[in-house]
Amino acid sequence: MSETAMPKAYNHMEVEEALYDWWEKHGFFHPEQQIASGLADASAEPFVISMPPPNVTGKLHLGHAVTGSVEDALIRYNRMKGRPTLWVPGTDHAGIATQSVVERNLEKQGITRQELGRERFVQEVWDWKDEYHANITSQQRRMGITCDWTRERFTLDDGLSNAVLKSFIDLYNEGLIYRGSYLVNWSPKLQTAVSDLEVEYSEEPGTLYYFKYRLSGSDEFVPVATTRPETILGDTAVAVHPEDERYRHLIGKTALVPMLDREIPIIGDEYVDREFGTGALKITPGHDPNDYEIGQRHELPIINIMHKDATLNDEAGPYAGLDRFEARKKLWADMEAAGFTIKTEPHTLRVPRSERGGEIVEPLVSTQWFMKMEPLVEPALEAVRSGEIQFVPPRFDRIYFHWLENIRDWCISRQLWWGHRIPIWYGPDGHTFAAMNEGEAHMQAEAHYGKPVALEQDPDVLDTWYSSGLWPFSTLGWPEQTEDLANYYPTTVLETGYDIIFFWVARMIIMGLKCTGKVPFKYVYMHGLVRDETGRKMTKSLGNVLDPLDIVHEFGADALRFSLLTGGTPGNDMKLSMTRIESNRNFSNKIWNAARFVIMNLSDHQLTTSDSGCDIHYALPEAAGLGMADRWILSRLTALENEVTRLIDNWQLGEAGRQLYEFLWNEYCDWYIEASKVRLNEGTAAEAEATRQVLAYVLERSLRLLHPFMPFVTESIWQNLPGMAGAENGTPRALMVSRWPLNTDRAAAAAEEGFSRIQEIVRGVRN
Repeated sequence: MSETAMPKAYNHMEVEEALYDWWEKHGFFHPEQQIASGLADASAEPFVISMPPPNVTGKLHLGHAVTGSVEDALIRYNRMKGRPTLWVPGTDHAGIATQSVVERNLEKQGITRQELGRERFVQEVWDWKDEYHANITSQQRRMGITCDWTRERFTLDDGLSNAVLKSFIDLYNEGLIYRGSYLVNWSPKLQTAVSDLEVEYSEEPGTLYYFKYRLSGSDEFVPVATTRPETILGDTAVAVHPEDERYRHLIGKTALVPMLDREIPIIGDEYVDREFGTGALKITPGHDPNDYEIGQRHELPIINIMHKDATLNDEAGPYAGLDRFEARKKLWADMEAAGFTIKTEPHTLRVPRSERGGEIVEPLVSTQWFMKMEPLVEPALEAVRSGEIQFVPPRFDRIYFHWLENIRDWCISRQLWWGHRIPIWYGPDGHTFAAMNEGEAHMQAEAHYGKPVALEQDPDVLDTWYSSGLWPFSTLGWPEQTEDLANYYPTTVLETGYDIIFFWVARMIIMGLKCTGKVPFKYVYMHGLVRDETGRKMTKSLGNVLDPLDIVHEFGADALRFSLLTGGTPGNDMKLSMTRIESNRNFSNKIWNAARFVIMNLSDHQLTTSDSGCDIHYALPEAAGLGMADRWILSRLTALENEVTRLIDNWQLGEAGRQLYEFLWNEYCDWYIEASKVRLNEGTAAEAEATRQVLAYVLERSLRLLHPFMPFVTESIWQNLPGMAGAENGTPRALMVSRWPLNTDRAAAAAEEGFSRIQEIVRGVRN
């Protein structure tokens, strides 16, 4: 028995950052270095991931931690299989999120962005970005993610901005981007349109208001209910179900808007729910998305009663100038006095609030830039129908198809200053020029007008999701035909949360096919939300939010990674508790202690080299020298290698990790190591030597299998194994670039039955 330099206890604080720096220093993250060092096969198909870019001013949360853990496990696995691996990192400029953060910071200093002006404010945001950008990347490093930092991208980089401008101009020139007035989600506080993803819905107590719509020239009335009385002022129709016996005789007649006496038609539409409220529906196309659709079907006029700050405009008559909620109170009081009201009753509302501003979002008709989606949908549908792109799990196909088959034009403009400014310039008569820059716009204008003229650029910026839609190929150099684009596009897999399948995944597929003629990735791996141990969503208000950086500090990155990887299955939410994380920290300690025992029992071993000069592993003794326990554990290892490989190849990382846990804790540590002590202490010298070799062989191969899940503790142990550390041809030997084990030999399966009987006897004695 020999001494080992391994510390008695595993201390992640002393290991993780130093080990990560060592990996990065030796170029293990770069595909070109992998090939040059003989660590990857140049002829093998590269495995490529474009990291979903976190917000540049963000802080690592558990969603990022899941993404990083899954993607890093896939990258490490494929790197060990000898494929060149490229993982492109980056950050998103996150228009609304970042602008809001900087504006709040300026407000603390008593400064508004309007006082600064556009140019100075944008510079403030760049300064903020430069100061805080390193935070998110250093947090990602703490998780052990091995992306190629030399290729890090930012969505406002010159190259990516060039891709945004080029794609916009091409789509505009094809007539696929246009300007028009439509209903959008409007944030009165942020003074911009916001995407559906930036609207959060909450169940809140509210009121259902019942009132009378008097028929023109009659004492009759139609009872109507609404949750937003102020929008009565923008009504352009009352709708009833054409088969509703109570009201269908009224179709074709007209009614008068309370307090304004504006005449509006009564129409029949099957959208009306006869069971809700009174069964009659007020139609406000300018302030409700469903009413907007009904209005389009019936060619109703659109009346906008609100300014951009949610105060009422002149269309509201005597209520002009009032805030929308003040107007609600005053209008209802006036209607009550005039005899228009029937009753009110409590009603639970689904209230849309701005994710960033927190205020209630207002559906508002606004002049915006839109992308025509219908002409772009069919290739995106066919890519999934044909299997060229596969969702994991496959059930997300249905959600994807449903969204694309019911798609609407995409509002791509935002009333912000931070972002990709829309590359449209207006001439004196409003004529538009789409150009890559102002100089090019002036050249077009001079050719059009026959003389130089003053131009004004559109003030809006593009929706953040527009540049994100180009991410898989813009990060590789498109529209230039770069080596990276030729070698690494299409990428292999997109890994992301199922909650953004519409906002990002579908748009990436659409934009990839339109801009490059190719799908942007071959697989879409969907992960679920991380919930607390009782299944509740983690929120600040519930006080159940877990900070991944606090967890990494206390328990280590491996414990968090393993908990996230084994805590669920693709596409499903997972429950996470500190108990599970602590248990997985104990698992890493268990492996460490087992490794110390093995190393202390090792003498010099015969080493063998595989086809790769950097891949050294332990040799097995002759079969004749193996005991029953040796044959049993080798058979179990073989089964494990095959099953874990099969599971990862089928995207079942969680089950693969769970099987590794079961094997290492229960079979290797609790059974085989205990059984080995008999031959080590009481067997012949040859038997003891054979068992030492099996102990080392199984440990070393198990470390390879576990490495994608728990990279730090496995590499730390591997570097302590006799004969493993060192270098070949100037390249340091490392577990992370060793070969993935795969052995299809099941000749020792009979030993499993014999040892299983021994296990049963031992369990019986213990009990």
